[in-house]
Amino acid sequence: MIRYSTSELRAALAVPVAGDLPVPLTGPYLDGLWAEIRAEAALGADTAVPSWSLFHGYERTGDRMPYEQPYFARRGRLNALAAAAWRDGDPAVLDDLADMVWSVCDEYTWAVPAHAYLVAGTDRTMVQCVDLFAAETAHSLAEIVTLVGDRLPAAVTDRARTEVRRRVLAPLFGSEESWPWESVANNWAAVCAGAAGMAALALMTDPDELTAAVERCLRILEVYLSGLGSDGACVEGVNYWVYGFGYFTYFAEALRARTGLDLLRDIPLATAAAAFPAAIDIGAGQFVTFADSSRGTPLPTGLISRLRERLGTPVPGAAQVPRFGADHCHRWAHLSRTLTWPDEEVINATSPEGATWLPDAAWLVDRRTIDGVQIAFAAKGGHNDESHNHLDLGHFTLSADGEELLADLGAGSYSHGYFGPDRYTRFLHPSAQAHSVPVVSGLAQQPGRAARAVVLNVRADDGGCALDLDLSAAYEGRQVVRSFVWQPDGRLRLTDAFDTATRVEELFISRLEPQLAEGTATWTGTSAGVTMSYDAAAWRPAVERVETVGHFGEPETMYRLRLHALESPGISSAVFELAVVPSVPSRVG
Repeated sequence: MIRYSTSELRAALAVPVAGDLPVPLTGPYLDGLWAEIRAEAALGADTAVPSWSLFHGYERTGDRMPYEQPYFARRGRLNALAAAAWRDGDPAVLDDLADMVWSVCDEYTWAVPAHAYLVAGTDRTMVQCVDLFAAETAHSLAEIVTLVGDRLPAAVTDRARTEVRRRVLAPLFGSEESWPWESVANNWAAVCAGAAGMAALALMTDPDELTAAVERCLRILEVYLSGLGSDGACVEGVNYWVYGFGYFTYFAEALRARTGLDLLRDIPLATAAAAFPAAIDIGAGQFVTFADSSRGTPLPTGLISRLRERLGTPVPGAAQVPRFGADHCHRWAHLSRTLTWPDEEVINATSPEGATWLPDAAWLVDRRTIDGVQIAFAAKGGHNDESHNHLDLGHFTLSADGEELLADLGAGSYSHGYFGPDRYTRFLHPSAQAHSVPVVSGLAQQPGRAARAVVLNVRADDGGCALDLDLSAAYEGRQVVRSFVWQPDGRLRLTDAFDTATRVEELFISRLEPQLAEGTATWTGTSAGVTMSYDAAAWRPAVERVETVGHFGEPETMYRLRLHALESPGISSAVFELAVVPSVPSRVG
C-alpha cells in the first residue's frame, strides 16, 4: 500500500531542510481561540509534576481520571504557552514556557499508568514506555523547541531534545524489538507512529537514522490502514477517526513538507477515509455514536481544512469555530494545525443530506430535513470483534437535529477492566443490554469475530433505505433476521424474524424516558419525538431506568424499554412501526 524504496526515502531525507518555519494565522474566526490561548498562558507554568500517589492510584482504584486530568491539564498549559510564544515572542511568556518544558521533562514517565501493561513482564521501564501520550508528548516538545528556536534557553531545548530521544525515539527506533501496538490495526498504530515519526523528522539529522525511523513508521501506518475498509470507515467511531486518521494526516503532511513524498495522494484509501465524518454526520455537530464514540466530538478545524484542500473532501457540518480545550487531551498536533491550516469555509459548512451506505463497515446512515428539522436514521451490521467493539449487530438510532431519540450511549468510562475479558459483563456501555437489539431465548448477543451480521439486502437512495441483516451467528445459530425499511417522511418499519416459536425480549435504548400508552411508546426530544407502535396483545412493556457513568466520569441516565413477548411457547416474528415527527421549528442552521 505504501511503496517508497529505501533509496528513494534516503535521497529525499538527505536534502537539508529549507524554507521558513510555519507561522500561526490570525483572523476573526480565530480571535476567540487566541483569546483563550492567551488567558491560559497568563496562568504561567504549571510545575506541579504528578505525584507518586496519583500515579499509583490507578493500580489501587482502577480510576484513570485522578492522574490523567492533571496530566492533560499540564499539556494544555504547555500548548498555550508554546502557541503564545510562537506567535508573540513575549519574554515573560518565553520564561514560563521554559519552565513548563523543563517541568514536563521532570515527569517520571510520559506514559499514563493505565498503559503500564505495555512494559509489564519486559526489560523495558515506564520511563521509556512508548504509549499514545508519550509519543504525543515527544512530538509536542520536539516541534515546540524547533518552532520557538533560540528564543528558549539552550539548556532547555537541549534537555527537551535529549528527553525526547531517551524516552521515545530510542526505545522505538533504536531497538528491533516491537511494541504491541505496532501490529494492531487501530488508532494506536497511527498515533504512536505518526507522533513519533514527526518527532524524528523534527530532531534527527543523520539521513540513515532518519530513513530507518521513517521506514518503520510507514510499516506501522500500513498496519493502521489495513484496519480501514475500502469504504474508509473507522468502526471505532468518529473520535478515533479524528485521532488515528488525524495523526496519519499530520505525519503525511510533515513528510511531504520535508521530502515531497505525498502519502495522501499516493494512497487511494486516504480519500475514502477522509470522507468518513461527512458520511456519518447527523446534524448539529453530532455524529453516529456506534462503538466507543463520544457525543459532540470536535473536529479539528485545521485537519478538516487540509483534507478539503488536498483531497477535495466533503465537509461535515460539525467543524465549529475552534476553541481551546475542545480536545480534552490537549494534543499539540490538533491545536498547531488549526492555527496554521484553517479554512473559514470549513467553519461555515452545513450538514449533508441523503443516504450513505458504508459496505465494509455495514453502516447505513440517512439524513432528511422534515419541517425544518434534520432527521437521521442509522443502523449497523459488522461483527462483534471490532476495535472498540460493542455487542450491537442490528442496532439502530434515530435522531433529530443531532439529539438522539433512540440512542447509542457510545463509550463508557475507561476504568480498569473496560478492555479486558469481562468487558461485556461488567460494563454497561459495550454490552448488548445497552443496545436496541433482541434477546432470544434468554440469550443476548455473543462476542467474537464469528458473531457476524450477514447483509442480505441493502438499498440507500432518494426514496429511502432498506437493510436486511442475518444476525443468527451472534445468537449461537438461533435464526434471527432483522429488517429495516426507512421512508423519507421519517417512518421506520422494524421487523425481526425467527426460525421457530421463540421466547423473545426486544430492547429499545434512549436517554429520554419513554411514555407508554396502549400499544405505543413515545420518546420526546427538543425538536421532535418518535412514537413506536406494537401489538399490545403480544407484548408486555417495562421501562427500566439505569444510572451509569459516561466516558468522562459524568453521571448518565439510560432508559431501556424492554418488551416481553407474551405468546407461549414464543413468537416467530415481531413488527414495530416507528414515526419521527417534528414538534417545533428547528433552530439548527
